[in-house]
Amino acid sequence: MKHREDLIAGRNAVIEALRAKKPIDKIFILDGCKDGPIRTIIREAKKTDAILKFVDKERLNHLTSEQHQGVVAMAAAYEYAEIQDMFDKAEEKGEAPFFILLDGIEDPHNLGAIIRTANLAGAHGVIIPKNRAAGLTPTVAKTSAGAIHYTPVAKVTNLARTMEELKEKGMWFVCADMDGEVMYDQNLTGSIGLVIGNEGTGVSRLVKEHCDFTASIPMKGDIDSLNASVAAGVLAFEIVRQRMKK
Repeated sequence: MKHREDLIAGRNAVIEALRAKKPIDKIFILDGCKDGPIRTIIREAKKTDAILKFVDKERLNHLTSEQHQGVVAMAAAYEYAEIQDMFDKAEEKGEAPFFILLDGIEDPHNLGAIIRTANLAGAHGVIIPKNRAAGLTPTVAKTSAGAIHYTPVAKVTNLARTMEELKEKGMWFVCADMDGEVMYDQNLTGSIGLVIGNEGTGVSRLVKEHCDFTASIPMKGDIDSLNASVAAGVLAFEIVRQRMKK
């Protein structure tokens, strides 16, 4: 088994990574293990956005061939940004903020492709949730084709609450939904957040309730939906088109 570059195995290695404030997405801990170093890891992890997952030894062995001592951390390949960084980027460009929010995109290839699209469409940043979603893995970085170095990606604990806070700053939200109004008939200008849902289940009910509009992409084929990253691209560039026209 090849050791993945984003994995940190071993108790001391994980403790030092946490104390050095290395961005970590998830920490897998052997279920039932409660000795001193493990308690230290749990305590340090709770000071961060890292997700703790308690798993069996087979899962840990599957993650890495290295001596893991009951703990494996999955590090982010790139530093996460703050949402304020996105507002600053929009202000520097003299543009109305344009963010892409992802409600549970789990495939790292899709996340990387969307970050690439966000960069090319002039979006000022991408917002992803902490739980049940892909993080900034090496696969994401590679698929983004370098866009990850230019487009800020922020990770938040609660996407719906974040949307409420952004609405207070004048943003409004449109989500991709097959039952929505055709995107060409909507005004997608101004300070906008484009919400793209999970590959299988789409935008969750709570997040959809926080959206101001739903937009559909007109389709003429025999199947009923686009890949999440393709849908993000189509809608993002309709926003680009409308901004250029305005």
